[in-house]
Amino acid sequence: MSEGAEAIEREAMEYDVVIVGAGPSGLSAAIRLKQLAEKAGTEISVAVLEKGSEVGAHILSGAVIDPSGINELLPNWKELGVPLETAVTRDKFVMLGPHGDLDISFLPFPKWMLNHGNYIASLGNVCRWLATHAESLGVEIYPGMAASELVYNEDGSVKGVVAGVFGIGKDGEPGPDYQPGIELHAKYTFIGEGVRGSLAKQLQAKYGLADNRDPQKFGIGIKELWQVPDAAFEPGLTQHTFGWPLDNTTGGGSFMYHFGDNYVAIGFVVHLNYKNPWISPFDEFQRFKTHPAIKPYLEGGKRIAYGARAITEGGEQSLPQLYFPGGVLLGCSAGMVNVPRIKGSHNAVKSGILAADAAFDAIQDGRSSDALSSYEAAYHASSIAKELHAVRNFKPLWSKFGTIPGLVLGGIDATMASWFGGWSPWGTLKHGKSDAASTGLAKDYTPISYPKPDGVFSFDKLSSVFLSSTNHDENQPAHLKLKDPSVPISVNLPKYGEPARLFCPAGVYEVLYDEQGQNPKFQINFQNCVHCKTCDIKDPSQNINWTTPQGGDGPNYPNM
Repeated sequence: MSEGAEAIEREAMEYDVVIVGAGPSGLSAAIRLKQLAEKAGTEISVAVLEKGSEVGAHILSGAVIDPSGINELLPNWKELGVPLETAVTRDKFVMLGPHGDLDISFLPFPKWMLNHGNYIASLGNVCRWLATHAESLGVEIYPGMAASELVYNEDGSVKGVVAGVFGIGKDGEPGPDYQPGIELHAKYTFIGEGVRGSLAKQLQAKYGLADNRDPQKFGIGIKELWQVPDAAFEPGLTQHTFGWPLDNTTGGGSFMYHFGDNYVAIGFVVHLNYKNPWISPFDEFQRFKTHPAIKPYLEGGKRIAYGARAITEGGEQSLPQLYFPGGVLLGCSAGMVNVPRIKGSHNAVKSGILAADAAFDAIQDGRSSDALSSYEAAYHASSIAKELHAVRNFKPLWSKFGTIPGLVLGGIDATMASWFGGWSPWGTLKHGKSDAASTGLAKDYTPISYPKPDGVFSFDKLSSVFLSSTNHDENQPAHLKLKDPSVPISVNLPKYGEPARLFCPAGVYEVLYDEQGQNPKFQINFQNCVHCKTCDIKDPSQNINWTTPQGGDGPNYPNM
């Protein structure tokens, strides 16, 4: 039964496999399971739960997609119509300074950093297509059904999840429209929630999956989708910049991808191990777009969508154990992003395939709810493991030496590792502190005065959130839980300047004062939350716990 919910009576549905999250990993696992069953001439029941109002509503990525995962899952994907619509035609790399830029595309970048053979697309639309294909194979997909709790067998293994709880009032008590949800039981439960998922956090703590691993590292990616005139559009262009507006000690950079119907996907990533608590990643992104090397790409265009999402950056050192009694972690729930390539969706697809293979074999053998250790063994023999092993030192070197030296050393190290079977003169470097623990004291840094948005190239948070189509029913408890409500004002404000009001890209957190500028009060505008999870990661007191709101709530990203 679910922990802490012994008195609640719920209906139960039984499946062979229940998958939490209709992202690339979860949908690929579902499709693979059905492919295997068809090949073996047997049946397998698969359910996919998605907290967004529809599949793709909460999916946000750059995205330049390496098709190797799709090739493996659906070798005839082109004739099937998977919407990988724009092939990359040109890679551009630029170093930015406060007033100028240096095109460094002429440098001998390693082949693994270039995007020849990759596609620019909306990952949300790719997931929408995968969901339709999965349903055609008999997969049951339930959008608007947030998996809010885990359910356990008597032996402590995972039995399934609770989903579809609605109608809890602000006071935490059942309201007139209360629905207790249902329990979905499975022989194996796949967790594909994406970065910093609430169930994955619980599972890692309960089963010690991250014991003896480095702390997971993260970045925040903030993205806008623009539609631009022909003069500013170069289909197939990918551009990445480093440097301004970030200093050499703050990791991050920008991406810009031209695809589809004159779309420009432009975004900014800030590594969350930054020290200066006065940094606002959102405002750094807005400032970046005003650079004379960037503005011409947006001139005369219209911003049509906005969103933000955390990105896993820990790589191999931070990867938890991938299996637990009764299930597995998939894709970004485990942290399979290749940081220097800024890509993870291909590895997510491959992880779904590996997990499906392991679970199908186990079910065929009559097993259930045990440890799918064969999944982790398959991972270690896979291209995912080889890829992450080669780039394992890129992030630590960047963090240790700063942007320019770190990028050079990281690139050399990863290239040597790819040549010599993973060997590196550094061995395997450690990450050290968590991103939360990396935050410096407010007194040691100067507050940053960001320019006011011009409404043409740069914008404020609230108008941006409006473009994300974010909605939360206000008559529910805030899904952003404070472990100690006194900490924001008593600890975070005097020590760190309460950085939640700055690192949140959606204006969720505010510090309000009375007319005399006294008596500060911490306010949570949970209705604005775009589910990026940055607060759960970066809060220096680790006092904020991100949980799922009721199903269907949150952003509704179009073409992101």
